[in-house]
Order: sequence, then structure tokens, then C-alpha cells
Amino acid sequence: MSEQFTHIDSVTGQPGMVDVNDKQVTKRKATAQSIVMLGADILARLTGDDIQTKKGPVFQTAIIAGTMAAKQTSNLIPFCHPLALENCKFVVEPLNDKDVIITCTVSITGKTGVEMEALTGASVAALTIYDMCKALSHEIVIKETKLVSKTGGKSDYYAASN
Repeated sequence: MSEQFTHIDSVTGQPGMVDVNDKQVTKRKATAQSIVMLGADILARLTGDDIQTKKGPVFQTAIIAGTMAAKQTSNLIPFCHPLALENCKFVVEPLNDKDVIITCTVSITGKTGVEMEALTGASVAALTIYDMCKALSHEIVIKETKLVSKTGGKSDYYAASN
């Protein structure tokens, strides 16, 4: 394997932030998804585009929480660069009769990618859905969180379709 861990200094062996001083400023975009298995009973409570609970509208609250989390990624993950995100968008929708899919797309014009921000946003949105629906069932499962695509920088990435 020729790839090296980017957060380990090749000389000292110590962990640290990646030096982005010499990187080019480019438009960078990343999309991540989380899938939450709510179950048919909870998803049956969907009216319009959201589930209403005593805590409020579930999907709308998840979008707000995910956006806040994406903006705070560098405070949560030690070697992430603090970024001024230019865009953060969510789509939360039923995938089938028991699952909800959360898609978070983040973009910036900068020297470093936004994969971790998209993954953090999707993850916290999924956790928020769990929190808001747990009174209805503790059998909710956050099944999957993954990077779907990233563009800009040295290379682009697109996940293989399932």
C-alpha cells in the first residue's frame, strides 16, 4: 500500500493537522448520507413532509441540528481545519416503508475538502431523528453513514451504486 496516513508526520511520526499552505484554492463539494431505520409504525406518522412529535417537527429539527454540526466539525474532530462553509443543504425523506435517508451536501471554495463536514452533518441529523423518536421506540437503528461523493482538490470520488 503506497498511501500514507495524512495526519501522521512522516518525519516525527506524531499526529497533526495536514499542512494546506501549498494547496490550490478550488471549489470543493461533498455529499454524505445516513440511513435511519425508524420502522413502519413511526414512519406511518409521517404527515406532509415530516413527523410531528411533542418535541416538534422531526425532520426540520434534524436539518437544523445537522447544519449546526457541519459548521462545528473542527471543534468535534481534532485535526479538521476550521472552515467557513459556503453552503450546507439537507434532504430528509422516506427511503421505503421503514427507513429514512438523510442526504447532506456541503460546499466551500478553499484549500481543503468538506467530506468530514458532510459526514458530521448527516450523522448528527440521524442522531437527532433518533432522539426525537426514541419515545416511540428504542428499536430505531442508524444503519449506515457514508460518503457519497466529493469533488475538487486532487481527486474526485463517487461511491459505487448499491
